[in-house]
Amino acid sequence: MSPADDSPTSSSMHPSASSVVVDADTAINALRFLAVDMVQAANSGHPGAPMGQAPMAYLLFSRFLRFDPAAPRWPNRDRFVLSCGHASALLYGLLHLSGFDLSLDELRNFRQWGSKTPGHPEYGHTPGVDTTTGPLGQGISNAVGMAMAEKLLAERFNRDGYTLFDHRTWVLASDGDLMEGVASEACSLAGHLRLGKLNVLYDANQISIDGSTALAFTEDVAARFAAYGWHTLEVADGTDLEALAGAMQQAERIDQPTLITVRTVIGHGSPNRQGTAKAHGEPLGEEEARLAKRALGWPEDESFHVPPAAREAFVANAQRGAELRLEWERRLEAYGVDHPEPAAELARRGRGELPELRALLPSFERGAKVATRKASGQVLGALRAAVPELVGGSADLTGSNNTWLDGEAVFSADGAGRNIHFGVREHAMAAAINGMALSGLLRPYGGTFLIFSDYMRPSIRLAALMRQPSIFVLTHDSIFLGEDGPTHQPVSQLAALRAIPGVLVLRPADANETAAAWIAALEHREGPSCLVLTRQGLPVLAETENRFDEVRQGAYVLREASGGDPEALLVATGSEVWVALEAQQVLEREGRRVRVVSMPSWELFGRQPRELRDRVLPPAVTARLAVEAATPFGWERWVGAGGAVFGVDGFGASAPYADLQREFGFTPVAVADRLRALLDG
Repeated sequence: MSPADDSPTSSSMHPSASSVVVDADTAINALRFLAVDMVQAANSGHPGAPMGQAPMAYLLFSRFLRFDPAAPRWPNRDRFVLSCGHASALLYGLLHLSGFDLSLDELRNFRQWGSKTPGHPEYGHTPGVDTTTGPLGQGISNAVGMAMAEKLLAERFNRDGYTLFDHRTWVLASDGDLMEGVASEACSLAGHLRLGKLNVLYDANQISIDGSTALAFTEDVAARFAAYGWHTLEVADGTDLEALAGAMQQAERIDQPTLITVRTVIGHGSPNRQGTAKAHGEPLGEEEARLAKRALGWPEDESFHVPPAAREAFVANAQRGAELRLEWERRLEAYGVDHPEPAAELARRGRGELPELRALLPSFERGAKVATRKASGQVLGALRAAVPELVGGSADLTGSNNTWLDGEAVFSADGAGRNIHFGVREHAMAAAINGMALSGLLRPYGGTFLIFSDYMRPSIRLAALMRQPSIFVLTHDSIFLGEDGPTHQPVSQLAALRAIPGVLVLRPADANETAAAWIAALEHREGPSCLVLTRQGLPVLAETENRFDEVRQGAYVLREASGGDPEALLVATGSEVWVALEAQQVLEREGRRVRVVSMPSWELFGRQPRELRDRVLPPAVTARLAVEAATPFGWERWVGAGGAVFGVDGFGASAPYADLQREFGFTPVAVADRLRALLDG
C-alpha cells in the first residue's frame, strides 16, 4: 500500500502568505491589548514587547505555523519558541485566539497561583508551549536542538512516498537573547550544520531594561549571523505585513537557517512609553493603557476585549492544521503497513518504552582496572543498535568522554548521523540536547568534563524544570584526574548538581555499576541524568557483580560487617568505594564490625521506601563515615548527627593521581584512621 500521490510536502503544508486578511488590524490589536490587560490585571509583567511583536506573531500563527490546537503534541507540528519568554502575555493571547485549551479566564489570571499563564512560558504546564523560556538565550538554543531533532527523525523514518517528519522551528528572539553567549554558541553550530528548517524572527526594538541597547550592544547582528552561515533578511518596519510575509516565505525556501531582523517599536501605540525602557517590564498603568487603546482605535473602558473578528483571523489556520494532522495520521497508518519495522520503532519511542537491555550489557573482568568513562563507552557501544534513539557526542572531548557510537555516521550539514560534534560549546550542547529531548522521540546525550558542568548549569536546570530526560556524561570527576590541576579538578560540582530538584546524579563505583547506571539513566524519563565518571582506572569489584537492581535503588550494602551486626558504616561513591572496602579490611583485622555501603545515587536512594533505606543505613548505627572526593556539603542527610564526612574542603593540585590520593588522605589506612577516631571519640 502507498499513500496518495498528493501527500503534502514541506512547502505545500505551509499556507500561502501572498495576501493580507482584512481583519489583520483587529487581530493584531487584540493581541496587543490582551497583553496590556493581562499585565495590568496582574500589576506585573512585560507589555512592551508584545505590543511591538504582535504583527509578526499574528502572521506566524494565522498563516505560517502548522499546528492543531486539539493535539498540541502532534509530532510533526511546527515548533514555536518564544525565546524572549518575558513576552509570555503575547504567547498566551496567541494560544487563546488560536483555539488551544487556554480560556480567557486563564488570561485574566496571568501570573497568579494555579493559573496556566505563569510569568514565563512553562513546557508541560500550558497547552501549546513547546519549551520553557525566560532565561534569555535558552529558547533560541533549544530551537537549534529542535531543528536537529527534525533532521534526525527525518533521516531515520522518512521513506519514499512517506514524509513523516518535515516540521519547521520558528523562534521569536529579542536583543537580549542575542546578547547572551549561549545563543552565540548555538547559532554558530546551527549555521555550521545548515539547519534550513530553523527560522528566527529577531525583534530588534533596541531597548533593554537599562535603556537603549546602544549602551552595550552596537554590533552588526546580521553580519555576525551571516558569518555563522545563516541567511539574513531585514524588515525595516515591523508593522508592514506584506514585507513580513515576504520575508517569512523566503525563509522557508532557503536551505540555511534564516535570521529575519524585524525593526519594531517597543510599546507600540502607547503615546508616552513607546520606544522607551518604561514600556519594557512594568504595567502601562490605567491611564496610559486607556490612551494606547484610544490611539489604536480600541475600546478604552473594556478589559480583555476579544471581538469575533479577532478569533476568526486564526480559525482557518487552526482548521488547516487539524486537517494536516489527520492526514499525517492516515499516512502514518499506511506507513505501518508498508514499513512495519520502523513504524513499530517509532511507536515504541513514542510510548517511552525501552527494549530489554540487561542481556546486552558488556561483562568486565574482575580485578581489572577500568576507568568508568571507558566502561561507559563500552556500554554505549553495546546499546547502540538496540536503542537507536540514543544520539549524542561531546563538546570537543569525544575521545576523553568516550561518547562515540562506532558504526554510526556524523551529524553534518549533509546528513543526520547519530554522532554529534558540538565543538567547544558546553552550554549550547546542553541547551540543544534539551531541544532534541523535547521531541519525545530521542534520547540525546552530551559529554564534557564534570568541571565544565558549571558552563551548562542553566540548561541542566531547565531540563529538570521541564522534566526532560537529557543525559549528561561528565567525566574526569574528581581531583584524581591528576596533572591538569585545580583548574580542571571538580570539587563543588557534585553538590551543585545534586542541589537542582529533579536531577538524577549517578557516580558509579566501577565498570559494573557504570553499566547499571546507564540503564538507570535511560529509565529515568522525568528529568535529566548526570553520569559522573572517572578518568583513572578503578578495580572491577567482585562485590558489584550481579548487583544490577541494587545499584538502581541508589545505595546498597556492598559488603557486610563480619562477626555480627555493624557498629559502624562506611558510605562511599565512585572512586572512593574501593578505598572504603580496603579500609574495612584494616578495621576488621582489629575486630571492628564495619559495613560498607555503595551509594551511586542520592536521588534514587531518597525515593526508596523508608524500610529499605533503614535496612541499608540502620538508624541505630550512628557511627557513619561518608567518603567522597568532593565538598562534604549535603552529606549530613545521610550520616546524621553522629557521623562525619571525609571530603575535599579546598581545591586540588597538579600531580599524578596516586600522589594526590596520598596527599589528600584518600587511602585505606587514612580512611580507617578516620573511622576509628569516630568510633573511639
